[in-house]
Amino acid sequence: MPIINRIADIHDEMVTWRRHLHANPELSYQEFQTASFVAHKLRSFGIDVTERVGGTGVVGVLYGDRGGERSIGLRADMDALAIEERNDFAHRSVNKGVMHACGHDGHTAMLLGAARYLAETRNFSGRVVFIFQPAEEMGGADGGAARMIREGLFERFPCDELYGLHNWPGMDVGCFAVKAGPMMASGDSFEIVLSSKGMHAAQPHKGVDVVLTAGHVLVALQQVTARNIDPLDALVVSATQIHGGDAYNVLPNTVTIRGTVRAFSPQARAAAEPAIHRIVEGIASSTGAECEVSYTQQYPTLVNSEAAARSAKAAGLSVFAKVETNPSQTMIVEDFAFMLEDRPGCYGWIGNGPDHDGRILHSAWYDFNDEALPLGASYFATIAEQQLQ
Repeated sequence: MPIINRIADIHDEMVTWRRHLHANPELSYQEFQTASFVAHKLRSFGIDVTERVGGTGVVGVLYGDRGGERSIGLRADMDALAIEERNDFAHRSVNKGVMHACGHDGHTAMLLGAARYLAETRNFSGRVVFIFQPAEEMGGADGGAARMIREGLFERFPCDELYGLHNWPGMDVGCFAVKAGPMMASGDSFEIVLSSKGMHAAQPHKGVDVVLTAGHVLVALQQVTARNIDPLDALVVSATQIHGGDAYNVLPNTVTIRGTVRAFSPQARAAAEPAIHRIVEGIASSTGAECEVSYTQQYPTLVNSEAAARSAKAAGLSVFAKVETNPSQTMIVEDFAFMLEDRPGCYGWIGNGPDHDGRILHSAWYDFNDEALPLGASYFATIAEQQLQ
């Protein structure tokens, strides 16, 4: 695989960076040490740095040696997850209850590697904007991408195009996947509160059983997909929490159901909310329970532009052994979608190797594959040089 030679030379250094970040993970908007580490490295490469963009975000700007006005943004995420790490290697997390279980340590190290190479060579026109984003895991309007945009990211650091990467367990190292159009789903959340006057479990006829009502609701929610969405479209409604009751012999006053809705098309997404309201209100009316339904749109669908996907494919073919241009879409969400709503660009997946033995995203046994570091760094550098010729 044609990894850029200079990036291959600093592979061991990138591994050191990545493992330092893995050992010192920080939660969303608490990435103080991580941001300081990133800012220090960028400055040591000779890159102009602005800190505290969107909370704890860091932005670096590098100008090429050939003039020009175009600007390419390259983005990596920095935050970790509230998971107690179960690995026992030397670089395991030292922060109890926090770990890099999604590979953001690897994403950050790859972009730092590309930044170092591009700062040394400057073999491009225009400028490269290195975006180190906080709070990807928080997501939604409160997450790092949306906040950076609200706080003027693209006004302060104009970008004509944007590119990002995510590691993908289950895909071989040396493989790259990208497609034009929708690639990752939109993500919304809902909360359903069912209420009545509680009563003795031995006397259910003296009130309304909200536990039974909740059971009907849980089953009926599957009608949203089965009977409200075009069968050729895709939508997932998942109830992920149910809370109610404190005693075995008391029917409770309230039961709360929470969950998520994932979709690709605007039509399917738009149909879900009124369908949930209609189903819940109908069931509650039939049992006599009171209900309150709240629905929040959190993530847009991640949509790669046609032109940027072609550019990403071209760069990928020069770096990776295999480029998949029609990968299966995923119902996983990604807040880079907010940036792609604002600017054209492309998000791709980079192979992280086998996904057995817990090496899957958001697992307590997860660890980024260091063999992928020079590939991702070479891709970032190549897309910048290719688009800024």
